[in-house]
Amino acid sequence: MIDEEKLGILVEGAKYDVSCSSSGSRRANVKGGMGNGSGSGICHSFTPDGRCISLLKILMSNDCIYDCEYCPNRRSADVRRARLIPDEICELVINFYKRNYIEGLFLSSAVFDNPDKTMELLYQTVLKLRKVYNFNGYIHLKGIPHADPATVMKAARLADRMSYNIELPSEQSLKLLAPQKTKQSLLLPMKGLNEAIEYDKQNKVKHSKVLPAGQTTQMIIGASPESDGQILKLTEALYTNMRLRRVYYSSYAPVVKSNKLPSVGAGLLREHRLYQADWLIRFYGFTVSEICNESENLSPDYDPKCAWALKNMHLFPIEINTAPLEMLLRVPGIGAKSAYRITEARRFCALSFDNLAKMRIVLKRARHFITCKGKFYGSDSFSQVKTSLLIAGGVNEQISMFSDSSTAVSALTGEI
Repeated sequence: MIDEEKLGILVEGAKYDVSCSSSGSRRANVKGGMGNGSGSGICHSFTPDGRCISLLKILMSNDCIYDCEYCPNRRSADVRRARLIPDEICELVINFYKRNYIEGLFLSSAVFDNPDKTMELLYQTVLKLRKVYNFNGYIHLKGIPHADPATVMKAARLADRMSYNIELPSEQSLKLLAPQKTKQSLLLPMKGLNEAIEYDKQNKVKHSKVLPAGQTTQMIIGASPESDGQILKLTEALYTNMRLRRVYYSSYAPVVKSNKLPSVGAGLLREHRLYQADWLIRFYGFTVSEICNESENLSPDYDPKCAWALKNMHLFPIEINTAPLEMLLRVPGIGAKSAYRITEARRFCALSFDNLAKMRIVLKRARHFITCKGKFYGSDSFSQVKTSLLIAGGVNEQISMFSDSSTAVSALTGEI
């Protein structure tokens, strides 16, 4: 049996890593096994701020040889230390799964002894879960910087997803706050895994595929002086060059004392704006240069899509029945799914504002940027449009799944 106090320490230490979404895997169960990593076999439970809670999220150890300034588990921190062996973690996962507590595992670790040993024990844990315990459920494994690439690749053929957390958006900040880590120690393994994933895809490998659910990473926002523009520029490069599934943003909170760190947190609103901008890059066809300049932060008053529309009022209004999909996607209040619905529906009849309301288009935003059958119900005054968007957007309010209906849809789907 695992000591409850030890378990509490390692679960508490893992909560600061947010890059653990449980989506994207198609690993199915096999005869004699247990667990299922396919779409219907993963429980998608999220807290109001979007963090996944369906996985057992735990550290193998919080006893770290590194001394990253922002980390609660750093070498110089005065905290209780604990470590689990692979068999203890396997036993915990299987027992929790049988009790229907979890649908998968997120396993990370502080770097104890040395990177190679830490990565080897993480690999041994996943190997035992798959081969000894026949566990086919979802496994997300944290990559260890500076570890042997061969061990990393063996682990990647057993896990569903891996993440090498960039943590800080620039090498200069890494040198200041996490001197044991380098840009290359994080990007090189990500590049190697991406190449292996692409190789499997090109050769149509069906069994023992490398990371069927891909890679993710995490950045801490506000612990270092980089602007939102710099952060999003790095994000765009990671999506383009590394084909990451997600980049996660964690708002800095002063949980540890350090003269090199800000005394106040970055706040959830900044984190939320970055997620909105990230969504625009991935699904709406925006580039970072359109969303914000490299040296500036995103507006706290307007979501990035509204802010872009206000800067480009000369492009509006557009006619809902003839505008191309690319422009529909840029109208505030029309999400990606809604834009596709409009293009399909208008093939059969000309759409009116009543039709858009039935499609759940957020007309209190969209009406200022569209016409339907030539009719315009928005405001001609730029100041009134700004005020209307400000009210419609819920100024300085963190979007929640428990807000009004239109806001709830945005929180659940990411559409803005």
